[in-house]
Amino acid sequence: MRVRPFFLTLLFAYLLTLPAGAQNRPASTRPNVVLIYADDIGFGDFSCYGSKTLNTPNVDRLAAGGLRFTHAHTTAASCTPSRYSLLTGEYAWRRKGTGILPGDAPLIVRPGRQTLPAVFQKAGYRTGVVGKWHLGLGGPNGPDWNGEIRPGPQEVGFDDAFIMAATGDRVPTVYVENRRVVGLDPADPIRVNYAGKIGSDPTGRENPELLNMKPSHGHDNTIVNGISRIGWMTGGNAARWTDEDMADRFTGKAVDFIRANRARPFFLYFATHDVHVPRVPHPRFAGKSGMGPRGDALLEFDWAVGEVLKTLDSLGLTQNTLVLLSSDNGPVVDDGYHDDAVLKLGNHRPAGPLRGGKGGIFEAGTRVPLLVRWPGRVKPGTSAALVSQVDFLADFAALTGQAVNAADATDSENQLPALLGDDPKGRTLLVEHARTWAITDGRWKYIEPNDGAPRNQNTNTETGNNPQPQLYDLQTDLGEKTNLASRHPEHVQRLRTELERLKARGVNQ
Repeated sequence: MRVRPFFLTLLFAYLLTLPAGAQNRPASTRPNVVLIYADDIGFGDFSCYGSKTLNTPNVDRLAAGGLRFTHAHTTAASCTPSRYSLLTGEYAWRRKGTGILPGDAPLIVRPGRQTLPAVFQKAGYRTGVVGKWHLGLGGPNGPDWNGEIRPGPQEVGFDDAFIMAATGDRVPTVYVENRRVVGLDPADPIRVNYAGKIGSDPTGRENPELLNMKPSHGHDNTIVNGISRIGWMTGGNAARWTDEDMADRFTGKAVDFIRANRARPFFLYFATHDVHVPRVPHPRFAGKSGMGPRGDALLEFDWAVGEVLKTLDSLGLTQNTLVLLSSDNGPVVDDGYHDDAVLKLGNHRPAGPLRGGKGGIFEAGTRVPLLVRWPGRVKPGTSAALVSQVDFLADFAALTGQAVNAADATDSENQLPALLGDDPKGRTLLVEHARTWAITDGRWKYIEPNDGAPRNQNTNTETGNNPQPQLYDLQTDLGEKTNLASRHPEHVQRLRTELERLKARGVNQ
């Protein structure tokens, strides 16, 4: 049928009234959302962020098709608190018990509160989590490993869950699917203890001759797959994971979730374990980077990203899927095992131009990669907007037309325009925490005085602790080399006042 010129004129006039970029937006206003969350990957670990020693083609492909942020932050410099903030929209330091958790900790996210997955769930999305959890499981006494494990991810907004309870270096070394340990033999029940040895399983401290990878500090309790862990466990032998297969297992489950939900809107939180210790990449990647297991694990992570992108392409979902990629904190090289990561680091700088690393209050602890791709809606390029993962809840509440429960998501601001590239500025203020506090307005960063050790001797990383106030101009001194507190007392006072105001809203309540 021939379209009359009059109707073409009307159509053209209508298109001109749409916001910039709207003509190329996907047909659906409810995109699928995939959040790929790396573990311990730093600002300088990807080639699209300046690495000259490591090639990450799949991450680079994501960056080329989307927006690359240079001033994106976690709220904390370690895993549990940053994940708590990401999913709840609340600074973790406002709640007791949100530090780095043991593997048998109870769930620290209160069931019934508004969470990031609950936002999507309420909007009609199918929600799934695959990978590292590290937010506790079970009630006040912790999880029942041999029965139904609840509350857990399904009680805080996820429809489907395939997770590890904590980290690869902590027991129990088993997967949990929905509310059950995968592959558990009832005749061989699991017992876990973090206070002292249980059972007769060999330990790294008592049986170093059985180790394939020796600990550099701590990590000398129960041995599983030739690697000693933090904490003690016995039983569950048929359910114990094989470290080399972990990336394949998690990536396969992530792909399965996407395939199963291709016909409806979905939210996938894909929390990989790479490059957290113990670094035991699959033989396909072992030795391929020339940088030891940490470099090989980075290649393994890049492969996982590629598998997700390939799946979206093959199912015709790319145009209507918003993909985000970030990390839970900055990098650490020696984090408990002798795995040649330090010896083979070479010229690679995991933190790029930043100072510090995981666990520290300097920029490398919390400034992380962030890539956002939504074809037809997000214009490819680079953004220097100040953005934080604590805002994802409010961002996606706005995207799906929902209100934020201020009593729950106390710190989440709607920065969706910045996330989608429409606002070049982003946040006005951002608080960060790593045993002490820092606050930044994007340019000026104030670090509160702290009497703690200036360096973590185990990991050989700077903490940022200093008994004197610190002030840095991040526009001219990204590496935080020159403390300007004495030269600019007006900025110190302004930011100190703002920090105290924000902290007073309920710390540790």
